[in-house]
Amino acid sequence: MIKVVIIDDERLARVELQNLLSEISGIEVVGLASFVEEALEIIEKEKPDLLFLDINMPEKSGFELIEELVQVPYFIFTTAYEEYALKAFEVGAVDYLLKPIQAQRLKDSIDKVKKLIEQDNDENTNQYFSIESRIFIRDNDKCFFVKVTDIKRIVSEGNYARIFFKDQQALVHRSLNALSLKLDPDYFFRANRQELINIQYIERIEPYFSNTLVFFLTGNIKIEVSRRQSVIFKDKFGI
Repeated sequence: MIKVVIIDDERLARVELQNLLSEISGIEVVGLASFVEEALEIIEKEKPDLLFLDINMPEKSGFELIEELVQVPYFIFTTAYEEYALKAFEVGAVDYLLKPIQAQRLKDSIDKVKKLIEQDNDENTNQYFSIESRIFIRDNDKCFFVKVTDIKRIVSEGNYARIFFKDQQALVHRSLNALSLKLDPDYFFRANRQELINIQYIERIEPYFSNTLVFFLTGNIKIEVSRRQSVIFKDKFGI
């Protein structure tokens, strides 16, 4: 079953989408939210596979919700406005549905998500890559055979991820979430929603605003750690 959370400030829109989803097999709606803070609590509790979210909502937008998440589920925007479509795909949306949502259009979107989840499951059946193993990376016509320990950091770019290793980099068609599941958490740490870093390359750590941390990696690279991930890092390493 694909666990779904619906986020929309209009009650009728939530109910209508829930009714449409009830006609599609393999879908379980595990939460409904009318604003971002409520949605964050539900996402933390339910760990959904997919979000349907409106863009224009009170206090914070759908884009701002995505920015606050570290582990981002697949997500589809549902809105009455066409002008946000480009930005939606730039931040990694699977699809962009205009209201009123058509049943077949919704089913097509769900099919996309099912294929992505199947791909993730196929890729993640094996254990973590050994830190000393080598992995094959393809970036268009360029190919690299990279030692995992040489990967310094990985940065999310929508549905792609940019891998930095030694003095090179490669852009791969894989999400940061999918890559993080293959890399040993004893060595790789999710600093924020967009960046996964190899802790072997941390030269120093400094306190930052609101009890957060800043990592300084070799090569004078500064990484700001999100509030939630700062707490996790402090607990894990006894800081």
